[in-house]
Amino acid sequence: MHSDEPQAGSHPFERLTPDFLLDALDGVGFRGDGRLLALNSYENRVWQVGLEDGGSVVAKFYRPQRWSEAQLREEHAFAADLAAAEVPVVAALADDAGETLHAWQGFHFAVYPRRGGRAPELDRAEVLERMGFFLGRLHTVGAQRRFTARPAISQLEFGQEPRAFLLDSGLLPDELRPSWVAISEQALEGVARLFREAGADGLEAIRLHGDCHPGNVLWTDAGPHFVDLDDARSGPAVQDIWMLLSGARADMEQQLAHVLRGYRAFRRFDARELLLVEALRTLRLIHYCAWIARRWDDPAFPRNFPWFGTPRYWQDRILELREQVALMQEEPLALPDLG
Repeated sequence: MHSDEPQAGSHPFERLTPDFLLDALDGVGFRGDGRLLALNSYENRVWQVGLEDGGSVVAKFYRPQRWSEAQLREEHAFAADLAAAEVPVVAALADDAGETLHAWQGFHFAVYPRRGGRAPELDRAEVLERMGFFLGRLHTVGAQRRFTARPAISQLEFGQEPRAFLLDSGLLPDELRPSWVAISEQALEGVARLFREAGADGLEAIRLHGDCHPGNVLWTDAGPHFVDLDDARSGPAVQDIWMLLSGARADMEQQLAHVLRGYRAFRRFDARELLLVEALRTLRLIHYCAWIARRWDDPAFPRNFPWFGTPRYWQDRILELREQVALMQEEPLALPDLG
């Protein structure tokens, strides 16, 4: 491992020049041939890198100060556990010393094998069932150990703290601030009520993918490959399931039936967790706003989210939370009878 203090700059990621990347990779045994392709990633920086001896790898440079070294190592250990159990996850490659997490001039980074695939077609029953099948396997492994450094999904970190940050940020237009203040408070009250009704403190908290949306799944003819465990946390299993569900209530119940048909081949699903579907969606919506706001000094964010902070943006967020408040007052999705 190589480690140096970071140098001054307007934003740390601006130091990731081609020479910087190639030197970092060369230092851990991956000698690049100069071919670099930036891949879509906002939280971290990710490149496909051609190698001198043929082929290519994917290099991921983590955002400084987001996760501690111990937390990053838990991510890698979880991926290694999954790979050892033949759960299809793209795990980091080890160097000659067996190390998967590296340091270079103030950055932590990892190197991954390049994997192809396409987005899963979640409108197909067989795809949803296969997704459930592999999620059941992922969660079976996730339940075998516990995170000790990585945090759990919480109302505080995903709801109360982001809301407080946004209120202090000065980003809310004055004319819309009272409406957002009121609806976000009402939304978090709804979240707290559903967590209480679900008996969330008594639900099993397991190691999760944490951000299991279709963009983090590479689909092949053999099924999915799960990528990007960057948001892995402890929490209820439904966190990795609800992002696969969309549309009207009847559509989501049908999708849920397909997912659980595969999931139950490996693991029981606690029906109480269905109370948390809309609560978790609400937390994600609030957290996402603050995530963009907290990253605004990163040039990639103003460039890719130019509408953020406009009155129209906040009007849409207010309507979004009003819809969530209404949804949280409805009965939870019905657990399908799978026989």
